Amino acid sequence: METFSKLTSMLLHALETREPTVDLLDSFVDHWKSITNYYIETTDDSRPVRQTEIPWHLRQMLDILVYEEKQQAVEQTGPCIEYLLKHKVLETLCTLGKAQYPPGMVQQVLLFFSKLLSQIQKPLLQLISVYRPVQKLIRLCALPGSQTEKEEAQFLLVVCSRVKQDPHTLRYVLEILDQPASKHRTEPPLSSNHSHTSTCSPIQSESGLLLALLKFTKSQRSPVCLKAYESLLLLSGLQSGSSGELLCDQTKLEELLAGRLLELYSLLPLESLDPTEVQSCPQIPWSTQFSRCSSDLRSESPASDHITNFFSWFDFLDHLMKEAPEVLAVKLAQCVHQLWLLDVVQPQLQHTCEQVVLVSTSLLCAAVRLVQSSSLLDQLVHFLLRTPALTHLLLQRCDHISDQISMVSLSLVEELLQKPHRDVLDVLVLSFLQSRSYLSPPAAEQDDRHTESNETDQNSDDLEEDPFFFSDGLLLSVNQLLPPPLSSSSSSAPPPPSGLGSTADVVNSFLCLVPVQVRSAHLLQEGGYESYVHDAHTLVTECQSLSQSWEWPLGLPPPSSSSGEVVEFFEGHLLKVLFDRLGRVLEQPYELNLQLTAVLSRLSAFNHPLLHEYLLNPYIHLSHCSRSLFSVLIRLMGELMQRIQQVSNLTDRLLNARRHLLGLNHNTGLEHLTLLRGLIVLEEFCKELAAITFVKLPLDQQ
Repeated sequence: METFSKLTSMLLHALETREPTVDLLDSFVDHWKSITNYYIETTDDSRPVRQTEIPWHLRQMLDILVYEEKQQAVEQTGPCIEYLLKHKVLETLCTLGKAQYPPGMVQQVLLFFSKLLSQIQKPLLQLISVYRPVQKLIRLCALPGSQTEKEEAQFLLVVCSRVKQDPHTLRYVLEILDQPASKHRTEPPLSSNHSHTSTCSPIQSESGLLLALLKFTKSQRSPVCLKAYESLLLLSGLQSGSSGELLCDQTKLEELLAGRLLELYSLLPLESLDPTEVQSCPQIPWSTQFSRCSSDLRSESPASDHITNFFSWFDFLDHLMKEAPEVLAVKLAQCVHQLWLLDVVQPQLQHTCEQVVLVSTSLLCAAVRLVQSSSLLDQLVHFLLRTPALTHLLLQRCDHISDQISMVSLSLVEELLQKPHRDVLDVLVLSFLQSRSYLSPPAAEQDDRHTESNETDQNSDDLEEDPFFFSDGLLLSVNQLLPPPLSSSSSSAPPPPSGLGSTADVVNSFLCLVPVQVRSAHLLQEGGYESYVHDAHTLVTECQSLSQSWEWPLGLPPPSSSSGEVVEFFEGHLLKVLFDRLGRVLEQPYELNLQLTAVLSRLSAFNHPLLHEYLLNPYIHLSHCSRSLFSVLIRLMGELMQRIQQVSNLTDRLLNARRHLLGLNHNTGLEHLTLLRGLIVLEEFCKELAAITFVKLPLDQQ
């Protein structure tokens, strides 16, 4: 074999100085005849192809084709490639590969096709003598029991790469069949640059390219699986208008992709999964699974593997929708909405089994956190917030009898609030605040304004002298706080309450809500108030970035009462359950209280004037039977002062409770532990609200 190789190299070198065109063709034809002669002369049909000279002849033919193309001008075509097309060499090879004669022949054919399509630069796939055998070879891929997965996946990837270069050839590799009248066309010369075109009928072979790629995504061999993923991305990323429409209108790509998601979801054992494990599923990009060793891809728990596989495919679909043309991305997202969310997830969310509800809600939490494509996010938001019965049910569960269900439902709300989708806040909160009917009628407000203003000033003077509120120095000079407020570089900050106090007044209104005698942060010398401002700055910056393109108004709308209407105020289902639960913070589990206050803090951090007024303005005059965040906290503090009368040695117990939360005290039998933890949460929450207010208000009001 080595001798033959040297002789061929010498021959090619000699041909470079003579008439290369004619001699190259002779050599090419000789190699091809050597292959065909093998079938005429051999009598041993069990001899593996690797033990014959067929692989060597195929390599020489390919080398000649590549060399010939390099010697030709761009617009010219050499006689060797013309011979290949005219004598249907590829068609014959495909037939030999299908017959597996000699044994292993299909592997050699796949390698030859892959190298031919990847190394020849001139477009080939639009030619009938090329795409017909390519179609036949595609049908041989991903068959049960295949021993050539690696070569098949590589071949399909090369085909998809060529389609990416020439999108108009998509119809050929997808077997969008020609009309019968056009099947008998003769092969045009490649040099004429004429491609085979005809009217197409919308027929997609079930054994075609897309189905083969989907099968390979299930392969246990990572290289094969990765090539299938990459091939699907190449196809779905075609930006050509006609190609995008072809994928949408004449294939079932979106159903195949969504169907795979459904298949992986069905493998999740909902009855035995740990909701905490599901919800905390790490946000790992789909491609990460192929960059690790195969031994790292499997955990000790099959359930964990199923979770990883499901979210890996979910992330892949999300990534695909980000790269795909809008028409395909929208259609795929709608398919996921219908087949997965509506048909499967919604019945699980409405299930009577608490475990099923917990796990399905946790899965949605992780999905919302993971999603980045606008098309898929639209469908998730539509499913969660525009399905009336489901939306009401999910919000009701934020105040469920099961603390676990309440926590996961609040987590889902928080995940939604972190997505760049305007409908989330509009549907959950802003639509209910728009009328501002939480304000008292203007006439009553005018009558009381002067008196209330004087009382406020007098109360402020009294408070400054009252050691019960300020003995630990929490009445702050706001200008000394760091870092500087976000609003110093932003023109979109809401205006402060007109005539009702400076930024320092508003900030200290929240800081002073928790009486001095029940504060405990200073007992362990934890981070100062500056750390709260720093965290608030980060949160407000994040929320401002999300809402930057939403064109929110800079000013407040006129209240409905100003037009003479009397509108009964309803804060909306979300704020209702949040305020109701906040009123029970002294009797709820610590983790639930943290989740509750996290949602309220995030809502408060958005720079919409209505949110700022309703959640962060202590001075608004509330209408009858209306409540605000500040008024709920005021009532809660009244209840707190009554309940702490039952606790002896309050300071020591608070210190022990904080140590217990930090893991410094493992005595789980602490008396009044829930109450003390609730008190600690309240103290931290009021500081957070004060810091958020400080960051959001303009500097000139300080």
